[in-house]
Amino acid sequence: MALADPKAEVEKYFNGETGFGRWQKIYSESDDVNNVQLDIREGHAETVAKVLEWADAEGRTLCDLGCGCGDLAIPMAKKGAKVEASDISAAMVSEATERAAAAGVTASFETSDMENVNGAYDTVSCIDVMIHYPTDKMVGLVDKLASLSTDTIYVSFAPKTPQLALLKKVGSLFPGPSKATRAYLHKEEDVTAALAKNGFKVKRSHLTSRSFYFSLALEAVKA
Repeated sequence: MALADPKAEVEKYFNGETGFGRWQKIYSESDDVNNVQLDIREGHAETVAKVLEWADAEGRTLCDLGCGCGDLAIPMAKKGAKVEASDISAAMVSEATERAAAAGVTASFETSDMENVNGAYDTVSCIDVMIHYPTDKMVGLVDKLASLSTDTIYVSFAPKTPQLALLKKVGSLFPGPSKATRAYLHKEEDVTAALAKNGFKVKRSHLTSRSFYFSLALEAVKA
């Protein structure tokens, strides 16, 4: 039996009522979330806040891949960055566009596969996207980020540690019937090596570790 295409799975899930509805609520201030979803919301917010703390914005160009509802793109635009963001999910892009308009900021959002994004940007970000892709796809994703960035890359992923591998095996990591897409963990050294291969060196990192959300954020700069 042919293996499912993870990219096609992600696109279908986040455009569907179940997937989009679930994550749209998580990435909002809605009270209609359970404890697991609230934990993921707060964890994701911590990761985004750390990237915003690190990142220079004023006068810089930013390409935000897998932008979701605009959690990073919109505040970066508020801080003075020229933002071009994209997501494979048209539903997510529509939500991000509406939120940017409501916030009174100018940012460009488009529905696009990452492979089809081109250009040169000071900063390229890809936050909490790698969890949807296996290791071989992760390496290609890092290659893409590096091809677009002239300066800095921000990327986050679920780190592959013995603890998380066990949680994933017993099904308590990212629980619930509506998770739908596979969850892939990545070794920090694999991501670092993929960045180094492209001429980027990790400057600093931050691990967000909660009950149901684990994400290692890296800031990598052109060596």
